[in-house]
Amino acid sequence: MTCLLAVGLMACAAGGGSGDLKLPDIETPARWSTPAGVRTSARETIQPQWWHGFSDAYLDGLVAESIDGNLDLRIAVARIGEAGAALGQVEAGRLPTVSAGVGATVQGARNPMTGDMETSNSYSTNAELGWEIDIWGKLEKGVSARKAAYQAGEADWRATYLTTVSRVATTYFLIRSLDEQIDLQQRSLAAAQRIYTIYENQHREGIGANTPVLRQKAELNTLKRRLLDLEREREIAENAIATLLGKPAGSIDVPVAPLRETVKLMDIPGGLPSDLLTRRPDIVAAQYRVLEAYELVGEAELARLPSISLTANSGGGGNLASTSLSALVKSFTFGIGPSINIPIFDPKLKARVKSREASAKVSEEQYRKTVILAFQEVENALVNLGSRQLQKRELEEEVEHLRVVARQTRAQLEVGIVTQLEVLESERRLLNSNQSLLQNHQQILSDTVDLYKAMGGGWSEDMLELGES
Repeated sequence: MTCLLAVGLMACAAGGGSGDLKLPDIETPARWSTPAGVRTSARETIQPQWWHGFSDAYLDGLVAESIDGNLDLRIAVARIGEAGAALGQVEAGRLPTVSAGVGATVQGARNPMTGDMETSNSYSTNAELGWEIDIWGKLEKGVSARKAAYQAGEADWRATYLTTVSRVATTYFLIRSLDEQIDLQQRSLAAAQRIYTIYENQHREGIGANTPVLRQKAELNTLKRRLLDLEREREIAENAIATLLGKPAGSIDVPVAPLRETVKLMDIPGGLPSDLLTRRPDIVAAQYRVLEAYELVGEAELARLPSISLTANSGGGGNLASTSLSALVKSFTFGIGPSINIPIFDPKLKARVKSREASAKVSEEQYRKTVILAFQEVENALVNLGSRQLQKRELEEEVEHLRVVARQTRAQLEVGIVTQLEVLESERRLLNSNQSLLQNHQQILSDTVDLYKAMGGGWSEDMLELGES
């Protein structure tokens, strides 16, 4: 008894408990560096359905469809089910097991007095009950490890959910941006066509050379080619949306609408850097995997201690009539005795501990990497937003100035003050600046989505707290 008690204390010291687990220390910034031009909202947490802030009902509908049909989300749900089944399997290992066997024989003999055949039935039974007593907490360690794996799977689902919503939003923004680019390109094509008509008429009337006609015709070819390319990109983006919704490519037809009139810019989320560690699902998943790894280390260490099982046997037999099976149960006799297995020397157990310790070290480093990358993603999104907000102001002024120049140049062309090349150059510069401003708007929207994703949008601490299912 003294020896077993000493071994038990050693097991408690070696195995430890999940409550004693300390995550790796990681240096975190005291605050986010919010560049000039970035408007930060006063909210301390991100609303669960944060994409509603873009005020686009069609986007809301696409996100809802993706949550129901996205195949990555379905795979994540299936993996949660797989982890739940594994948890049920190890929990079942703590329950008693019962096995039973029944045999029957029939004997016949002729009665010497009457000459008739007489038969007798004989039944034999054997049942065994086995139960391993979890005296060291070895089985409990296994259950705790599977629970951590299950909870990591739930956090993985939340991370997949967030990634899916973000991809749907950014792809939708691309489609809307292409809609507006196509509109701009068509307007530019119409303006170029008007210039072409002017020079063609001048050449036909003998007051102009053929060179400007050919040059303008080449410009029309360039604009048409670019328009075809924009239409191709839009179809590709629609196919991407269909896949994100779990539908075959070509089955989604997004109606045409301009980006800047459809999707509203919104403030970025607030919060402190420390919020990131409790909000981001991938960080929470990494925390659970560290917990799982150390529970498995404890399980491997405790496997080196003696295991104690109780076994109960019953047996019965006799010559009973076939109608007297109930008496068979009453005739059982039981025997109960402990079975102790002491692994005196098993090198595989020591090797398993070393393997689990190495895996735990990998989980720790992966956790560190996940956290460090998370801070980088937030800072990058803030830097991008700050820079593009400032660029937006400059682009708006640039477009306004070039719009006035283009209008004046077209008027001057009609009275012969400027050449076609000057008009062409002013139109091209206006088109490029308009496209840059449109692209800037799309980038601000996408950077906002990236920031919400980087900060674990939609998941608050109470939803992802370590130890909660």
